[in-house]
Amino acid sequence: MLLSLLKILIFFAVILAVALGAVFLSENGQALRLIYDGNEYTLGPIQLFVALSVGVVLAWALLRILGLFVATLRFVAGDETAVTRYFARSRERKGYDALAEGMLAVASGEGKLAQDKAARAAKYLDKPHVTDVLAAQAAEAAGDTAKASDAYRRLLADDRTRFVGIRGLMRQKLHDGDTATALKLAEKAYALRPKNRELQDTLLQLQTSEGDWKGARQILKEKRKQGQLPQDVAIRRDAVLALQEARDVLAEGSSISAREAAISANRASPDLIPAAVLAAKSYIAQKDTRNATRVLLKTWSVRPHPSIAATFADIVPDETPVARLKRFDTLIRQNPDNEESHLLRAELLLAVEDFPGARRALGDLAQKHPTVRTLSIMAAIERGEGADDAVVRGWLAKALTASRGPQWVCDKCHNVMADWAPVCDSCGGFDTLSWREPDDRRRARFAATDGVEMLPLLVGAPVVGGLAAAQAQAESTGTFANIARDLASDTAAPAKPVEIANVAPGMVPRDRITSEPNRPVSPICPSPP
Repeated sequence: MLLSLLKILIFFAVILAVALGAVFLSENGQALRLIYDGNEYTLGPIQLFVALSVGVVLAWALLRILGLFVATLRFVAGDETAVTRYFARSRERKGYDALAEGMLAVASGEGKLAQDKAARAAKYLDKPHVTDVLAAQAAEAAGDTAKASDAYRRLLADDRTRFVGIRGLMRQKLHDGDTATALKLAEKAYALRPKNRELQDTLLQLQTSEGDWKGARQILKEKRKQGQLPQDVAIRRDAVLALQEARDVLAEGSSISAREAAISANRASPDLIPAAVLAAKSYIAQKDTRNATRVLLKTWSVRPHPSIAATFADIVPDETPVARLKRFDTLIRQNPDNEESHLLRAELLLAVEDFPGARRALGDLAQKHPTVRTLSIMAAIERGEGADDAVVRGWLAKALTASRGPQWVCDKCHNVMADWAPVCDSCGGFDTLSWREPDDRRRARFAATDGVEMLPLLVGAPVVGGLAAAQAQAESTGTFANIARDLASDTAAPAKPVEIANVAPGMVPRDRITSEPNRPVSPICPSPP
């Protein structure tokens, strides 16, 4: 910089001297006389101009030679010079060319070529925060996970690329199925970039799969603040998370916290059936039948479900069948035209042995929408009205091959689940279960459930002890499962009298109803042959 300033000053000094000399000579009309070593030299204006020009050229040449000498000394000493800048620009150009070619190779899926270009770019460019990213992507494209992991770990050392490194390691853990480690990495990445939408979705999915419902609710709250989710969708999903959080809290023994979370979930989404059931049971545990009734009535008006009816029955568990029929009229009136309401009324009328009334309540559902439940109710009606065993067996035989009716079905992968859950156990979809009849009737026929959705009042709660206990209890009560087993065995055996209990299918003998009103009864749904 000082050398450049010196050059500029000398240039202006020379120009100034030439100008002053020319002015002086023009004003005096005299020549310039120079005396050197006893000799006198006289220079006219033209000669003087030529001499000055030659002097300027010589001075410029001298300065260039001096600059070249100084540059040579600096080059030998290792300082930056024009020569080093030339070579640096050449290396930089080669590096960026390799970098561009490597990015194109990654986009084309040519992993090996991308790795070669990444190595070449790292050789020529002193920018590890750029070349390591390309190296990691190239290794992933080539399927070399070890080199990709090494590249991502190198990125962790730089603040500019730490997020990229954590995200890359997280994706590798997800690919390997290590969701626990992936969750920890996602949380670290979220601390660096809390507004990254892709990371929010990944973290939310990991938290729901790992059961971190509290953390998932916090992420959902942030997404709602940032306007990434519609208001109604955010409220619904928060209710789902609150419900599952309440279930986990209840399993840990904290009934008060579970009750508050369940009530909060029900308020946020009244059509969420499990939330309504859990909230109502919480009120029942507090002897608050008024609020329990209010919750169930509201949910039934939006979306009737057998579990709602079963919980509504738990409000007054010791009532007589006649009193129950009268009390349930309030529930049925909330949605009288729904198919579930017709089935529920028919079941209640069966309990009071009003078989003609049950037939009227059922209507033509057995023909229009034959399911295990409707056909079982028809078999009970025929038995109660004294029809021949052949007629009853005919309805039961139809029930063996009928659809189970509405179940919890995943809207994403059409998986049928026995109970509601916030996450599908097949595809991992969040809040994708809906209460409907599966598209694949054959698949729906063999779905394992607790039987409550068949006849929720006659069946009651699931039998404690699993399937073996249910079968043992079915054998002791002479229910529809026994009759179905007899039907299957009679197809090849000689005709012989079959003992059938003189009760409606799915119902227990009268002495058990009067003496043990709260005793759970085994499911009447037939097992697949």
